[in-house]
Amino acid sequence: MRPVWRVADVRAAEAGLMATLPPGALMQRAAAGLARRCALLLADRGGVYGARVLLLVGSGDNGGDALFAGASLSRRGAAVAALLLTPERAHAAGLAALRAAGGRVVDRPPAGVDLVLDGIVGIGGAGGLRETADQLAASLTERRGRDGTRATVVAVDVPSGVAVDTGHVPLTDAGRPRAVRADVTVAFGALKPALVVGPAATLAGQIDLVDIGLTPWLRGSPALRVTEWSDVAGWWPVLGAASEKYSRGVVGVATGSATYPGAAVLSVGGALAGPTGLVRYAGGARAEVVRQHPSVIATDRVADAGRVQAWVCGSGLGTGDESAAELRAVLAAPVPVVLDADALTLLVDGKLADRLRGRDAPIVVTPHDREYARLCGEMPGEDRVAAALRLAAWMNAVVLLKGDRTIVGTPDGRAYVNPTGTPALATGGTGDVLAGMLGSLLAAGLPPERAAAAAAYLHGLAGREAARGGPVTAPDVAAALRPVLARLG
Repeated sequence: MRPVWRVADVRAAEAGLMATLPPGALMQRAAAGLARRCALLLADRGGVYGARVLLLVGSGDNGGDALFAGASLSRRGAAVAALLLTPERAHAAGLAALRAAGGRVVDRPPAGVDLVLDGIVGIGGAGGLRETADQLAASLTERRGRDGTRATVVAVDVPSGVAVDTGHVPLTDAGRPRAVRADVTVAFGALKPALVVGPAATLAGQIDLVDIGLTPWLRGSPALRVTEWSDVAGWWPVLGAASEKYSRGVVGVATGSATYPGAAVLSVGGALAGPTGLVRYAGGARAEVVRQHPSVIATDRVADAGRVQAWVCGSGLGTGDESAAELRAVLAAPVPVVLDADALTLLVDGKLADRLRGRDAPIVVTPHDREYARLCGEMPGEDRVAAALRLAAWMNAVVLLKGDRTIVGTPDGRAYVNPTGTPALATGGTGDVLAGMLGSLLAAGLPPERAAAAAAYLHGLAGREAARGGPVTAPDVAAALRPVLARLG
């Protein structure tokens, strides 16, 4: 997993590293990596020589990074212009280097630009861009390069205007982000939360992490971690010669009803795609489940289902007394459980809170934002990581807070973010598939936080796979899970 660090931790690490280096050496490292990435981008647009580069330069070190990188590009033959937003506070050494390399200072953006370097505000910024900078950022889409296409926008460390520790992005009255929208963000030394969570993550574009020697100086615990394919592959259960259906794990699925049989079919489909050897279904959609999934052992009630290693409960279950009784039976089992959809509503009604407090086996809850609000009395807000962790601590459960960048929070304060999310999954029933696969992973023996992180990651990949064929439905996602999981061997 890739660690993600808060601003305070990055600042402390930079201070420790700089104490061991000659003055200015750390900025030179950052600027060299930034210039290298810009040169590669310009190579795809006709080369560095003759390219037109615009530097948007704020005060402080972020502007200095942009100026030194601009000087490097100017020495390679690029026509580099710097627009200083606060001329009296521009980085003096960086500005001198740019001028010595042939770069120039301008008072308005040139019409023709191949690449824009966003050095307005770094990790010390907060509250969105001020009016002048915001208008400038909004105009970047109007810039065109030598080939007639839109200028490539590269952010220095983070897109200017985002809240670095939370990923929040303030909006204008018209609903436009008060921040730079980058095609590429060149991050120095460490990932920051705004690059991977919240609305800011969509403004960062492609992330290029430049090693400036910071890693040994980063202390304590990261703010969160980003799940990667290698993590999921390493966690995935490996079959052996002695494997059989029971040793692989049995997952119970208590979802759906006569009114909502599709929820049962979809959640069972997600469970069947996972690593377990057997799925037991209990509920009012028994006939439809068996018709579409004949390998499933189906009963009408949880009490009659037989032994399982994990339960999935909630999707399409309903919220009446019979549904509450089924949820009680699931919570009475001494195995991990996934609570989704209607199961969360039953918890909010207060009928089952006592069952959670006295439970020893793990619980994973999977709310989207509106379900989170019903559980907590308020929406997740600007800091989705903190929101997931608050709910996890309060419920003593692993929380999978669904969204474009799904967050997994644990009761002991660890957080994970999923990078594979896609808007294609914003359609009815896809969460049922996710819950089923998550239950399968729990039944196969994965710890709840790993099961949740892996399920979110693979579910996102399946959504992307399904979207290749056009508009996505939940059955498409369930079907796409199989080729995705086939890559795991």
